[in-house]
Amino acid sequence: MIDLIKTRRSIRSYRDTEVGDDDLREIIEAGMYAPSAGNEQAWQFIVLKGEILKRYLALNGNVPQSAPTGILVCADRNAEKYKGMNTSYLDCAAATQNMLLAAHAKGLGAIWTAVFDGPKKEVIRLLNLPPGIDPFCFVPVGTYDKTAQEAPRRFDEAKIHRNGW
Repeated sequence: MIDLIKTRRSIRSYRDTEVGDDDLREIIEAGMYAPSAGNEQAWQFIVLKGEILKRYLALNGNVPQSAPTGILVCADRNAEKYKGMNTSYLDCAAATQNMLLAAHAKGLGAIWTAVFDGPKKEVIRLLNLPPGIDPFCFVPVGTYDKTAQEAPRRFDEAKIHRNGW
């Protein structure tokens, strides 16, 4: 598991190859096994492909344009047990990390992208999201040209503090 974490990369360029439904299901399932506040599981997932994906990409321009598939992770504010604490966003963050690792384990590329505030209302309209369902992030998923990239060293002992700063 540690090696999987250390070798995962954010992939920004994809081949035009469809991701199978079984792979997508397993990636989303990994997301649903993430820890969540009070086990509220305050998340929803929307798989985007084809024309709807193109329309989403036109609205939220930070996303790699070559991904054939993507998963919109939505915070389900209606499912929050602890009102006012925004725990659905924490749940979605943990789910997204699990999904990124699952995609990497399957040999697929993925990247965590933001859903910007500016186009958020248009995204809600485009996907007909009900009240209380808030787009949290978008994860493009696909096959990619694997190049031998050495993992950058990220561990920094200076960022670890014990019993205070």
